[in-house]
Amino acid sequence: MKDFHFNVIHSSKKSRARVGQIHTAHGIIDTPNFVAVGTNGTIKALDNALVHDIGLQLMFCNTYHLLLQPGTEVVRKAGGLHQFINRKLPIITDSGGFQVFSLTYGSVADELKSRGTKKQGGSVLKITEEGVLFRSYRDGKKIMLTPESSVQAQKDLGADIIIPFDELPPYHITSEALLTSFERTHRWEKRSLEHHQSHRQGQAMYGVVHGGIDLQLRQRSCEILTKLPFDGYAIGGSMGKTKEEMHQLLSFTLPLLPVDKPNHLLGIGDLGSIERSIPLGIDTFDSSYPTRSARHGVLLTKSGGINVTKNEYATNFSPIEEGCECPTCSRFSVAYLHHLFKARELTSMSLATTHNLYFMVKLMQTYREKILEGVV
Repeated sequence: MKDFHFNVIHSSKKSRARVGQIHTAHGIIDTPNFVAVGTNGTIKALDNALVHDIGLQLMFCNTYHLLLQPGTEVVRKAGGLHQFINRKLPIITDSGGFQVFSLTYGSVADELKSRGTKKQGGSVLKITEEGVLFRSYRDGKKIMLTPESSVQAQKDLGADIIIPFDELPPYHITSEALLTSFERTHRWEKRSLEHHQSHRQGQAMYGVVHGGIDLQLRQRSCEILTKLPFDGYAIGGSMGKTKEEMHQLLSFTLPLLPVDKPNHLLGIGDLGSIERSIPLGIDTFDSSYPTRSARHGVLLTKSGGINVTKNEYATNFSPIEEGCECPTCSRFSVAYLHHLFKARELTSMSLATTHNLYFMVKLMQTYREKILEGVV
């Protein structure tokens, strides 16, 4: 497609790691790269002008939440999501499929702890071949989300990369239920792609690899999806209960995907997972981890995270990290951030989030350099 293509610039001789460039209508995404989550069209505690200045090349926005507020029709009338939120760089949107999971079971951590127990009073009313019937958490209105309506909502938003409608089954699921979900999800993905291809609008669509922790299903998912004209691939579904289980799953799955198309790891972006996954060939990662941590006073540094709310930082008049050129470190001390968090000032979250996001941008730049130098 004219506006979207992927170039591999360098492939490591030590691993499957590679440096590449994803070309979109709103600019280039250097890979591997980190994708911050801006659920409602904003990174929490930051404005999009600052996010642009920090250098975040790709931002993840949530179709389900934007569908409920302000409504994707409103965004379309505003000229699309880029115009509405004043972002000049690329955007990726999800399908709403993750909400099928989270509104039924809670967070991934909740589901693992409760061993697949459904939430009391969940918002998902019914899952059928047609799609998913939700009850809006805003006004209680019933909403039917189908592959076609999910893609159309993403057309209204106008993101550079969009995701087909899918279901994320929980870790604790019977093999029969997993297979039912697997087959339905792949039918939904095909319907999503067909709707997308009827009016592409310069957008790319990534197929989502599913199958839970069943390696045979993961292989079958790759076989199904790579026969369809997706522009790239995202790895979704349950990644297992431990980091080791996820690593084994990714080690198995990534070689099954074409090397000439980009891939994305959905919802995983903590520092340890990134370090282990880049050598496997992951191109982009999205996660709320760095920004959520910042709002709780955890600041990322090369030697690990520090909790700035602890009293030991009350008289630390140094920047968060020596040599860091982020707007926070270049102007303020750790002691001042400690004070702001203790005083519950909202500025604390903005300054901490600015640093953590800048840290992630620079970290991924360092990984790209290490791959080019033959270190990774």
